[in-house]
Order: sequence, then structure tokens, then C-alpha cells
Amino acid sequence: MQRINYPQHTDWDEILKRPTQTVTDIEEVVNSIFKEVQAEGDTVIKKYTAQFDKVSLDSLLVTDNEVQKAGNSVSDALKQAIHLAKSNIEKFHAAQKTAKIEIETMPGVQCWQEKRPIQKVGLYIPGGTAPLFSTILMLAVPAKLAGCQEIVLCTPPDKNGEINPAILYTAQLCGVTQIFKVGGIQAIAGMTFGTESIPKVYKIFGPGNQYVTVAKQLATKYGVAIDMPAGPSELLVVADDSANAAFVASDLLSQAEHGVDSQVILVSTSEKLINAVEKEIQDQIQQLPRAEIASKSMGNSKLILVKNDEEALGLINEYGPEHYIVCVENENYYLENTMNAGSVFIGNFTPESAGDYASGTNHTLPTNGYAKQYSGVNLDSFMKSMTFQKISEKGIQGIGSAIEFMAEAEGLQAHKNAVTLRLKSLK
Repeated sequence: MQRINYPQHTDWDEILKRPTQTVTDIEEVVNSIFKEVQAEGDTVIKKYTAQFDKVSLDSLLVTDNEVQKAGNSVSDALKQAIHLAKSNIEKFHAAQKTAKIEIETMPGVQCWQEKRPIQKVGLYIPGGTAPLFSTILMLAVPAKLAGCQEIVLCTPPDKNGEINPAILYTAQLCGVTQIFKVGGIQAIAGMTFGTESIPKVYKIFGPGNQYVTVAKQLATKYGVAIDMPAGPSELLVVADDSANAAFVASDLLSQAEHGVDSQVILVSTSEKLINAVEKEIQDQIQQLPRAEIASKSMGNSKLILVKNDEEALGLINEYGPEHYIVCVENENYYLENTMNAGSVFIGNFTPESAGDYASGTNHTLPTNGYAKQYSGVNLDSFMKSMTFQKISEKGIQGIGSAIEFMAEAEGLQAHKNAVTLRLKSLK
């Protein structure tokens, strides 16, 4: 990890750069695959599955027999863990339901808002170096709670043309309606346009590598919404001498092992703490099965020593971390003044892993600084707010003249006439 002591504010942009390619670097590849999938559907999907996943498939759809077989091969201990996590995620997301909002803005003018589910949603679940079945819980549970009718899941197959059993078991448990063996750009394109096998959806959810992120952004050009531009995982920890250095190191490594393009940052006012964490990282990384991945990720990562809490907070808000651990004596100061973060973890005994799996909050979060503009996935992500209004005779008489004056001032005579005719009918 790169150590940076007391950086100048003018250097923050350079220090806080993410290890990601720009959209223009990979947009040409994404555009090319999108056009092919749009034109030729399943044939192209299978071609790229053979190219990228090294397997030729007769069918993209996962069968009921495959799902049943997968369920039988998942251990009881893992099933229990998945059920516990599902229960907590359901509780947290069910609590986000809101009632109809209704108000009479003036006599005879009723306005209200109700929420409706997005009918067709697509979930992208990365396979790659780690089968993220936990992401199914984070996406399918709120989709089901919201009332989505079609929940389509795409995930890449292994070299034997199979999907990790935990992914299939979790998908079936959470009410996914169809599962397809397809990953990468071609999966996003399939859900964007629809193919002979894969349904077209209205909104696509889920994390992925930089190619998947750009593919999701391109999908919006074809009328498909996305949850957010969610790319490689990242974590920022702010800690002082009240933090346990071993815990801090373990949290940094837990994100670093996601992939070689992940990034972790420690911000601290204590050089002593930074020294202790650096030593712990060196000791702990040797014990990790994914040590090589974590080591490469650490090359993107920073240990930043700052002068005081105010400077630390300014740097944190500028970065806008996806995951954000606050482990300091003056935690309220940070919690009250942090404006930009995807999900916040507080204290020595709140590892980021808890939010990744089982505490109940959602782990599909904005990365790459998008926490400044985007929220993480929540129940409302799977719903639309619709407004309604009903105006009585008394109501149109009360509001009508204001509408007429405003429409005339904008030069929209037909708008004015729509009111004038009604008012005349009441005289």
C-alpha cells in the first residue's frame, strides 16, 4: 500500500483516483457486442459464452432439475446461514415500505402518491473468481417484497456449463422466476434487447467488472434503467488509536480480495495506528487463499495520514466511498458530517462483512465516487412512485384562473382552453 503523509488539498484528486479504466477505453468493445446481440440474439450470446467462459451451451436456461440438484448439494449449515441472512434482509427491506401519501392541496383538489412495482427486472450476479450468491439475497429479496412479476437472473457458467449450487439454491429460495447461464457484456445486452431465450427487462441490477458497468450504462441508451454504475468494490476506513489494528487490517483485506481492481484506503490521524495496521496486513495476507488477488489490489490502495478530524472528513467526502468504516473515539462527529458514502459501519465490532452478508442492509452500492449522487439498492429501487389527482367542480373553480393566467403567459393557448371550457360549463 502507498503511504501518504499529510497530503495537500491540491493533491487530493490525484491521491483519490480509482484504479479503473475510462469508459472510452472499453466502450468500443461493449458497443460491438451490444449490436451483435441486438441483431442475432442467442447465437451471439452462445458465441461469447464459448469465447469468454470456455464452454459451449445448447441451452442458456437453467432447468428445474438443475435447481433441484443444486439444492441437494448445498450443506445444511450453509442453508441455515442463507436463511438467517434472508430473514434479516427481509426485515430491513420490509420496514422500508411506505403508505399512500394523500393530501387536499386546496378545497376540491386531491393529490396522492402510490408506489407500483417494476414489472420486469433483471439481476446480474457475477461468477468470476467468487460466486456471489449473497448478491441474490440483496436483489431478489427486495424485488419479491416490491411485487415484481418477473425476476430474471443472469450469471456466468463455469467451464463445465454449470452454475454454483449456492447461486441456484438462493435464487430459487428468493423467488427468481428464470435463471440463465450467461455473464458479462452479453448478459446485460440480452436483458436489454431480449433474445429467443432471455426476456427483455425494464431495469437491470447488480455489480460487475468494468465491462459490465459500462454495459449497464449503455443499456440506458436503449430505454432500460439501471440501479447505479456499480463497478469494482472499494472500502475506506477512518480509524484512530481507539481502533483495533488487527480488525482494521482484516477489513481492508476483506475488500482487497474481491478483485485486482478493488481499492481500499485507510485514513487516520495516528501514525502509530497506520504502522500497526500495515504490519497486520503483512501478517494476515500470508494466510489468505486469495493472497495474490489481495496483494495486487493493495497496489491500488493507500494509507493516508492527516492532521486532524476536519481534514479527514473533507477527504472522505471528496472520495465518496462505497463501504465506509468509522472506528474512532469521536464517531458522532464523523457520522453527523459524512455526506457521501454508500453504507456505513460503526465501531470495532461492525465488520464490513456483516453488511455484505447478513446484518440486513443492502450490499449493492455505488462505487467510483457515485455515492455523491446515488443511493444503494433499497426497496424503492424496485418500485416507481405514481402521482394521482382528482379535482371537483369546486376545485376547478378555485384553481382554474391561476392555470389560465400561467398557460397564457407561456403562450400555450390549448392548455388555457382546457380549463376555460370547464369553467364556462359551470356557469
